[in-house]
Amino acid sequence: MIDDPILTGRSIRLEPLSYAHGDGLVAASGGDPELYRWSAVPTGHDAVTRYIETALALRDAGTALAFAHVRIADGAVLGSTRFFDVERWPWPTGHARHGREHPDVCEIGYTWLAPSAIRTAANTEAKLLMLTHAFEVWGVFRVCLHTDARNQRSRTAIERIGGTFEGVLRAHRMATDLIPRDSSRYSIVAEEWPEVKSRLMDRLHRD
Repeated sequence: MIDDPILTGRSIRLEPLSYAHGDGLVAASGGDPELYRWSAVPTGHDAVTRYIETALALRDAGTALAFAHVRIADGAVLGSTRFFDVERWPWPTGHARHGREHPDVCEIGYTWLAPSAIRTAANTEAKLLMLTHAFEVWGVFRVCLHTDARNQRSRTAIERIGGTFEGVLRAHRMATDLIPRDSSRYSIVAEEWPEVKSRLMDRLHRD
């Protein structure tokens, strides 16, 4: 397993996803389906329950950690996001990193928000909290982000926070419309983190 911290910011809190968030996620995902054209968003109680079950199984396997976005002001669940493809490299015996518990690289994704939280500071603050945990607590070398190549809104958002475009992975994953999806791949590496962090904090203070 990996650690499952509560990450708290100014206006939102990222809580490790649990069944207690089920009703909140059902309400959060009940908006216009067109908003989630390119994102796998569970709608209805059955889909949300399966979504949480899968997230918990991946957490127990040590490969992912899902969060619920929670608004601090009123406790409302705004959506979900997660660390996934969490990797620990096979450092040889005697190396300073041998046997350490934290990941070496990871990906951030499966992010979706309720309509009321889209284009607010919620996503910026969540990314700041998660990237800070990844680089400053786990000490990762790289965080990856992928999005459907057709999802211009998501691509723009990743570029805005400082993700470096690495290219397009063809037929990378199954898309929400059940075709092989081309994915735009971005990354942030440890050397870039101080500048990315400063940019995120500036954006957050402007929102």
